[in-house]
Amino acid sequence: MKHRQHWQRSARHFLRCRGYRDHLGRLGRLLCLAAMLLAAPIWSTAGMAAADPAKVLRLYFPAAEDGFDPAAFASLYSNIVSEAIFERLLTYDYLARPARLVPMVAETLPEVSADGRTYTFRLRKGIHFTPDPAFKGRPRELVAEDFIYSFKRFMDPQLRSPWQFMLEDKIVGLDELAAEARKTGRFDYDRPIAGLSAPDRHTLRIQLKAPDHNFSYIMAHTPFGALAREVVEAYGKELIAHPVGTGAYQLKEWKRRNRIVLTANPAYRGFTWHFAPSAEAVDTEIIRAMQGKPMPQIGRVEISIIEEPQSVWLAFKSGQLDVVNVPQQFIREALEDGELAGEFRRQGIRLYRATDPEITYTFFNFKDPLIGGFGKEKIALRRAIAMAYDVDEEIRVIRQGQAIRAQMPIPPGVVGHDAGYRSSIPHDPALANALLDRYGYRRGADGWRTLPDGAPLLLRIQGDASGAARQFDELWKKSLDRIGIRVEFPKSNFADNLKAAKSCKLQMMGAAWTADYPDGDNFMQNFYGPNLGQSNNGCYQSPAFDRLYEQVSKLPDSPERNRLFVQMSRQMEADTAISLHVTRRRTQLIRPGLTGYKKHPILHAEWMYLDIEPKRGR
Repeated sequence: MKHRQHWQRSARHFLRCRGYRDHLGRLGRLLCLAAMLLAAPIWSTAGMAAADPAKVLRLYFPAAEDGFDPAAFASLYSNIVSEAIFERLLTYDYLARPARLVPMVAETLPEVSADGRTYTFRLRKGIHFTPDPAFKGRPRELVAEDFIYSFKRFMDPQLRSPWQFMLEDKIVGLDELAAEARKTGRFDYDRPIAGLSAPDRHTLRIQLKAPDHNFSYIMAHTPFGALAREVVEAYGKELIAHPVGTGAYQLKEWKRRNRIVLTANPAYRGFTWHFAPSAEAVDTEIIRAMQGKPMPQIGRVEISIIEEPQSVWLAFKSGQLDVVNVPQQFIREALEDGELAGEFRRQGIRLYRATDPEITYTFFNFKDPLIGGFGKEKIALRRAIAMAYDVDEEIRVIRQGQAIRAQMPIPPGVVGHDAGYRSSIPHDPALANALLDRYGYRRGADGWRTLPDGAPLLLRIQGDASGAARQFDELWKKSLDRIGIRVEFPKSNFADNLKAAKSCKLQMMGAAWTADYPDGDNFMQNFYGPNLGQSNNGCYQSPAFDRLYEQVSKLPDSPERNRLFVQMSRQMEADTAISLHVTRRRTQLIRPGLTGYKKHPILHAEWMYLDIEPKRGR
C-alpha cells in the first residue's frame, strides 16, 4: 500500500508540473522546472566522441525478433532494438523510482491546455537522423512533421499496426482519416487534420477528443519514435531491415533470428550523464562511477538470439555475455543461501535483483469453439483448468522461488495495483473436478473427460521448443491429469505464435506482459474487446469489462479509478478470461567492467546510460 501511495503522489506531482501551469504561481512553475532539470541528462554535441568501438556490450535475447519498424511489431525484442534507434518526445529518468517522465527530443514536458485536450511539444533544434542514402547525402534534421507522419502511420489500414489502439479514438481527425483510407484503399498522408499540426518546424501540437491522463506515457512508449518519411518510402517492405532514427545507436548487422549488432550513431548529439539519486542504495555507487561522463560510452552492442536456458548460462559462464538474467534452473548454482555464490564473487561478478512490473498468464481464445464463449459450461471448463494449474509448484520448482504469485492483472509497482486484493480462483483440483462433473464433462472408461455432448475433450497449449517451455508443458500436463483432461503441446517459434494469437487461431498460450508505462490501464488494455487483433491476444470481448475499461480511461489516478480496476479484475475472474500466474523476480549477474547498470522498470535498451571496459584485440 505504501508503494502504491508513493506512485499516486508521484503521478499527482507530475500532473501538476507537466503543463497545467495556469494553476501554479510563478514560484511554482520555477520549482517544477528546477525539479525537471535536476533529473534530466545534459544534452550536448560532444557526446559522440566518447563512444569507443572497443567498448562492446554483449547481450542475448531469449526469443527472436521480428524486425525494426516500431509501428509494425509488438514483440518485446523488436521493441528493445527500436528503443535504441528511434527517439520519442519523452522518456524516463534513468535512476528515478518510481519511474518518472522526462523530455527526450522535446525541450521540456508538454504544455497542456486547461481543458486537458491540447498538448504542445517544443522540439530541440539540431537533432539529426543517422546518415542514410534516402537523404541523398544531405543532413536531415528532425522536425515536428516527422512525428505527425509517424503518428499517422499507426492508423494506416495497410500497415495493420498492433499499436493502433493507443491512438485510436484519441486525436481529432485521425480516425476519420483512417476511415477514408479504408474506403478508398489509400491513406492520404498529406491531408492536414486538426489534431496533428506543426505551427513551426520545431513545434508539435496535438489536439485530443477528450482528456487522456495517460497520453504523456503514450508519447514515451517505444513505438512512438519518429521516422523520416523519405526513409519509409525508399525502403517499403524492407524498412524492417533498415531502421533509421535519431537515437544513440544504429543497426549495423542483422542475421534474422540469430544475431543483431548495433553501433554508436555518428549523428547522435550526445549528452552528459547527470542524474539525481532515488532512494535505492545502488544509486550512490552508480553516480560515483558515472556522473559527468560524456555519453554514450559504449560503441558496439552485440545481441545473440539464444533460446535454450542452458546455452544462455554456458555463454555467460564462459565470458561470452556481460549480463545474464539467471535461468531458473541455475539459480541454485548462482546463489548460496540467497547470496552470490563464491565462484562468481571471486570473478568480481555482481548480483542485481529487482521485481519486474509484469504478469505472466495463460490466455484462453474466446473465439475457439471448444474453450471459448460465455456459456456457463464454457466458463466452468476454463475455471476448472485455471483451478487445476499449480502456481505454487511453478514458483517452487520451475522458478526456484524467483517469483511471487500474481493476485490481480495489475502487478506491484504499477498504479492501480491493490496490495490487499486476492484472486477468487484458488488452486483447488478437487473443486475443479466437482465443477466439471456438474457441467457434464464426464469421465470415460479410460478416465479422460469428454465434452457435455460426448465428443472428445483435448486441449492444445501452444508454445516453443525450448527447454524452459518443456518444463511448463510438464507442469500443465501434471495439473490437467488431476482433473482428467488430455492436452497436447504444438510447437512453433515465438514470433509465429504471436502472429497466430493475434488472428485468434490459438486455443491456449502462455504470455507475459511487462509495463509499457506504469499504469494499470496498460495491463487492462490487453483484455479490451476493441483491441482484438492488436494487444488482445485472447480475443476476450466482454461488454461488462469493456464498459468498465471505458470509464477508467476517462478518469485521473484516484480512489474511484482504483475501485474500477478491482471491478475489472473481478469481471475477468467471473469470465475466467485467463489463468493468472506470477510476477517474476529478476536475478541478474553482471560481469566486472560494466558500470552504471540498474534495470529500469520501463526502458529496456539502457545501453546509452552505461559504460564498459574496452575489449581489445577483437
